[in-house]
Amino acid sequence: MFGFGQDIGIDLGTATVIAYVKGKGIVLREPSVVAIDNRTKDVLAVGQEARKMLGRTPGNIVATRPLKDGVISDYTVTEKMLKHFITKVCGKFIFAPRIMICIPSQVTEVERKAVIDAASQAGARKVYLIEEPIAAAIGAGIDISRPCGNMIVDIGGGTTDVAVISLGGSVVSASLKVAGDKFDEAIVKYIKKKHNVMIGERTAEDLKVNIGCVYPKIQDMEMDIRGRDLTTGLPKTITIYSSEMMEALTEPAMMIVDSVHSVIERTPPELVSDISDKGIYMTGGGCLVDGLDKLLQEKLGINVMIAQDAVSCVALGTGKALDNLDSLDGKNRL
Repeated sequence: MFGFGQDIGIDLGTATVIAYVKGKGIVLREPSVVAIDNRTKDVLAVGQEARKMLGRTPGNIVATRPLKDGVISDYTVTEKMLKHFITKVCGKFIFAPRIMICIPSQVTEVERKAVIDAASQAGARKVYLIEEPIAAAIGAGIDISRPCGNMIVDIGGGTTDVAVISLGGSVVSASLKVAGDKFDEAIVKYIKKKHNVMIGERTAEDLKVNIGCVYPKIQDMEMDIRGRDLTTGLPKTITIYSSEMMEALTEPAMMIVDSVHSVIERTPPELVSDISDKGIYMTGGGCLVDGLDKLLQEKLGINVMIAQDAVSCVALGTGKALDNLDSLDGKNRL
């Protein structure tokens, strides 16, 4: 069915894996969660099925996220997960596919090698790496080959990557381990401290998506959630307001603002003037937290735009970069 040279672009995210196939567009979007039987070490479920098991498994089954803060924390499980997704995308391939994977901008050689090895073991014929902010910029439709500065803030699940890109490469970049997951953790902590109720990470994520905000809303929204009352140990339903969410999320949001600020401080003046003309582009699922663009704009005094289809930007950019694979051959490979 598939001829020689099946090319796949993978956004290997801490929270979600998105795969792009040349000529077909995005063909897979699944949570990066794997459920494993501890006794036999067999993979029981991957992706959506495994996510449903998070925090709900018996002793012998563990549902884990094999990537933490944008890098591989469990090599064997990542390899199994990649194998599953590659097979799902390609079917039983006659020829191993060429794969391009995004990585955060500030990763060590060891972490880069781990990604390459995991993808090779999972069945890739050749593995290429691309930095997340560059992939995000391409996916957002920015022409990065021109000699002018573009600023990208890519907020994923595990990392926030900030980069100033010119002439196809990043001039100044920073990678911060504060992103979607840290927002969820901040919500869990806040509700435990203020309401004395323990909630799981899935409930925290629902709160973030539905009523989370980092900038004052015109109308306060509310949402009922259930958790465990830490005094009685019994289930309890409480109502949470978006004003409380703002209180919970301001600290991690300000860390992202500070990181963007420090990147601008280190950027050559010519490029800074380009950025103040064009504004800052935000991509990644984490940038969809209500009001984050307004907060950045207010603190930095620069126009901030959320890219179209922000969640898929990195995968789309990786896909577009696949078209230039033949010219990259040998260049971008470790």
